Amino acid sequence: MRRNPIWGAAAFGILALALSLWAEARKPGLWEMTTVQTWQQSPIPPGSLPAGAPNPFNGAPHTTQVCLTRQQIDKYGAVTPKLMPGCQITNLNKTAAGMTADMICTGRFSGKGTMESTAIDSEHAKGKVHFTGTMQMGPNSRPVEWTVDSTSVFRSADCGSVKPFNPPEK
Repeated sequence: MRRNPIWGAAAFGILALALSLWAEARKPGLWEMTTVQTWQQSPIPPGSLPAGAPNPFNGAPHTTQVCLTRQQIDKYGAVTPKLMPGCQITNLNKTAAGMTADMICTGRFSGKGTMESTAIDSEHAKGKVHFTGTMQMGPNSRPVEWTVDSTSVFRSADCGSVKPFNPPEK
């Protein structure tokens, strides 16, 4: 039962890869994104995982392919993250070189994040998300704080079998 919140938190952070958004100069199509999540405050106390269990909070790089659509570029200047229920993007500010926004979450994850993305050129980008809040773990609420740094590289105009995330609607 305890593994679900652990993996949920890790998945949320990785999906925040999501939140390493891309600037308007981006090309629509398939992008490869590498993220590194650093936990400043993990919901799991040190030493509480069973010996040999994989640690979702270890800060190892995670690489995934993401499909960026023209609609996402036009509306957000970025690929929109697949957000956990109760989260939304607010205060979006798009510029020619990138974007900034806030992420507000209520529910199982409650708190606020800031995100930014900068286009290095039309085929390379870097991003950062920082989140501070709490995570509901059973009857308890635990403080969390994490940062996701990302780099993105354009791979192809064709996304192939990779499907875009549906943008969150207000």
